[in-house]
Amino acid sequence: MVRYAHITGWGIAVPERVLSNEDLTEMVDTSDEWIQARTGILTRRIAAKEDTTATMGADACCTALTVANVKPPDVDLIIVATSSPEHIFPATACLIQDQIGAVNAGAFDLSAACTGFIYAINMAAQAIRTGAMDTVLVVGSETLSRFVDWSDRGTCILFGDGAGAFVLQGSDEPGGVLSAVMRSDGSGGDLLSLPAGGSKHPASSHTVSNGMHYIHMNGREVFRFATRVMASATETVIEEAGITLDDVDIIIPHQANRRILEAAARGLKVPMDRIAMNVDKFGNTSTASIPLATYEAIQDGRLHKDDHVVFVGFGAGLTWGALAIQWTGPFPTKKPIPMSRYRLLARIRSFLRRVWRRLEGLIWGRR
Repeated sequence: MVRYAHITGWGIAVPERVLSNEDLTEMVDTSDEWIQARTGILTRRIAAKEDTTATMGADACCTALTVANVKPPDVDLIIVATSSPEHIFPATACLIQDQIGAVNAGAFDLSAACTGFIYAINMAAQAIRTGAMDTVLVVGSETLSRFVDWSDRGTCILFGDGAGAFVLQGSDEPGGVLSAVMRSDGSGGDLLSLPAGGSKHPASSHTVSNGMHYIHMNGREVFRFATRVMASATETVIEEAGITLDDVDIIIPHQANRRILEAAARGLKVPMDRIAMNVDKFGNTSTASIPLATYEAIQDGRLHKDDHVVFVGFGAGLTWGALAIQWTGPFPTKKPIPMSRYRLLARIRSFLRRVWRRLEGLIWGRR
């Protein structure tokens, strides 16, 4: 029996604080007109102290599970695509697993920068097709504002925070993820990077004083790369899906820069009204940008059951990729699940397990 991987739930979470272009003019030498002309961005969301990559990801997951009407214990795997994990280890995915009470799920982080959400959906779909998994949570969550040099007008105007999540479920009904393209070119790894914090440049007074824990970007070269690969990846994934560009109802790209999206539209010879765009409101949220844009497309009535949609993105690495999907929506279910109850049980369970580990340590320490 052939298995198909369908997207049956979706959710987002964004911080309350809005940082406008006018706010940025008080921080760096820039202007609203300059930012809009070069990026199309008007505002971006900035995480509060209590907002983290895991907490926003968990909130987005709970909304997605509610839409899909799936209980957290029924999740088999959680994949978190992020460029701003809470730690090098443990995985942010494990923290989310604990917060939502997905007691039977494996969990890991995936690092492919802004293309990460596309990579993660493909990995989830492959796991479902093989029969190894039935239900997978894919999360894109970012707190990029904590890695931005707020004195650098070339990067601080671009990035924002937020999270989005999809539920993927297996079915013998055709549809869902039709095809995928994943590509990389490490020769361009220095064009967009966060140099320090890894094993090559561990944190030190030198790395801190030289701003090596901030995002570094060669904007001109990244722009050239992005405009080249967005159209080609879209064309490739459509061909592999056995459909044509005319069959695609909406293209939902990584939201990095309005000029890049316009260049991709020109390259594909499609009007901008077939391209989902919300970069003006959220800025570049890396792995969260595609689920954020998808959520808004659904809310605005632009994405419907059985529509053909293409996700396409690019990012540091260099990486790029695309997905062709026949949109499904939630599977039929009997009654809504009490998500607030599951989150409460998750907090109680986490607390009790921590207490038990302390007691266990004291018991074994006396032997």
